[in-house]
Amino acid sequence: MRANPMLLLRTLVIAGTFALLAAPVPAEPAATPQSPAKAPENPLAIPATDDGLPGAGPIRRFDWFRNLWLERRTAWAAEVGKDQGALVFLGDSITQGWGDVGSSFPGIKVANRGISGDTTRGVLIRLEGDVLALNPAGVVLLIGTNDLEEKAEPEVVASNMRLIIAALRKRSPTMPVVLCLVFPSSDAKSRPAAKIRQVNALYREAVADDPQVTVLDTWSLFADVHGDAKEAEMPDLLHPDILGYARWAAALRPVLETAGLAPAWPDDFVPEPGFESLFNGRDLTGWGYEAGAPMDGKTASGDGRYIVRNGRLVVTVSRAGQRYVKLWTTRRFPKDFTLKLEFRASPNADSGIFVREPQLQCRDFTIAGPFALLRHYRPLDWNEIVVTVRGGLAHCTCNGEVLVDAMPVPATGSIGLESDRGQMEYRRIRVQEAP
Repeated sequence: MRANPMLLLRTLVIAGTFALLAAPVPAEPAATPQSPAKAPENPLAIPATDDGLPGAGPIRRFDWFRNLWLERRTAWAAEVGKDQGALVFLGDSITQGWGDVGSSFPGIKVANRGISGDTTRGVLIRLEGDVLALNPAGVVLLIGTNDLEEKAEPEVVASNMRLIIAALRKRSPTMPVVLCLVFPSSDAKSRPAAKIRQVNALYREAVADDPQVTVLDTWSLFADVHGDAKEAEMPDLLHPDILGYARWAAALRPVLETAGLAPAWPDDFVPEPGFESLFNGRDLTGWGYEAGAPMDGKTASGDGRYIVRNGRLVVTVSRAGQRYVKLWTTRRFPKDFTLKLEFRASPNADSGIFVREPQLQCRDFTIAGPFALLRHYRPLDWNEIVVTVRGGLAHCTCNGEVLVDAMPVPATGSIGLESDRGQMEYRRIRVQEAP
């Protein structure tokens, strides 16, 4: 019997995460009065004053933070040669607490550059030595929660993020950057939900129309109905537990695969007898925009909203001015038919499947709805949609559960996909027409 690759991947992620997180996430000591600033003798130490430093907002100078900053940066300076070309995870204690993050991503060279207690301005100051000196293949960035604890306004936090992104772009305009939205926390941690939402909205605005940056909605991944952290996943309302890190890894993996930063499992699927493929896995042959020319032979639409990667038709993360674009088959289907396909949604992703004309919502159902109570839906994994059209009505299921029992559809029309928000992947798109 052949091993199931997705089951193997989930096993590796969970096992790696357990191994990494046997030790507790490094806690940030309670704030203590800051020591008098002294001019640092070591260039890796925190600068004694803010004079001449880039960015704005808080830079922590508590004794514990000074010591941790210098200790970790000194160790990393000795590893610059070894870590050349790595995928760099950059952030604060949430990133530091992941430890040897590479165990969660088999086959990828990674470097963890998280420092507990760091802020966006701190990251900006150490960006050259800790990240750019590695000539990274890509960067996964999560930072900003500590700025809020230090009472920085969201506009200041976002301004620093713009400078960080600009510095990464200046070094390499083609290097993929995954910007993770600030995780939910709690008023009790001096990180109110409203402020976090505002920071995340400004982050999205800062990278709108920037093809180098992919935004991953990690806020929705962990937020409760009030926009706060769930104690079951973040016991201290700030850091993920073991399974929380596994969920973060599972959310990151598809985005990294699409960006070419992670290997993807090959798919040797063959359609069932009587079914024919509508997507060849190589390009957009047979598809196109309604008012445009067919995209035969192309691996991406002109606006980049649909691309072909790893045998998948990928709806890329939506950007300003590029929403709600419909991709249609150039072929029409006047006969009764059965359509089968599989999809994998990033957190809170929203897409859709057009059946001749009406839309069947296809989303990260547990977060985005509307079918939030499905028992067999697999978040961050592959799910199968089956649409059976008979006599002008469509019966639609997800993993065998009914989504819509009898959706009226026109007598003929094409099959289409919608782009909205988040990354959505489709594969194994196939159809069987009635005789």
